[in-house]
Amino acid sequence: MRAPISEYKAVEEAALKFVKSVAEGNSKYARELFTDEAVLFGYLDGELEHGSIEQFYHNVDTIGAGADFKARVDIVSIEETVAVVRVLEEKWGGRIDFTDYLLLMKMQGEWKCVAKAYNQNSDTIKK
Repeated sequence: MRAPISEYKAVEEAALKFVKSVAEGNSKYARELFTDEAVLFGYLDGELEHGSIEQFYHNVDTIGAGADFKARVDIVSIEETVAVVRVLEEKWGGRIDFTDYLLLMKMQGEWKCVAKAYNQNSDTIKK
């Protein structure tokens, strides 16, 4: 059975905290979204980045998104207490395009992100 549109809106609003943090270069909003135990996996400029979500907060707070930054949120799936969201980012830090996958869990009635995995588009890797 498909989740009601109200759940899609709730998941989208949660994911937009991620986008707002990146766009503003302020991890404040993302900290509301991610659980303390959330993990991060991806390759940034060819180097594996993994572990605590704190690394993402550090990146957001130290590298501004840039004036040309754009993002789009797509809800891939919602299944009662779990959701998968894809976030497309263009020109983060003025040069990097990312595809992020966020894994969200509904905890105590609120959608929280427990994991972020990402791909940096190969044509934006700094060598």
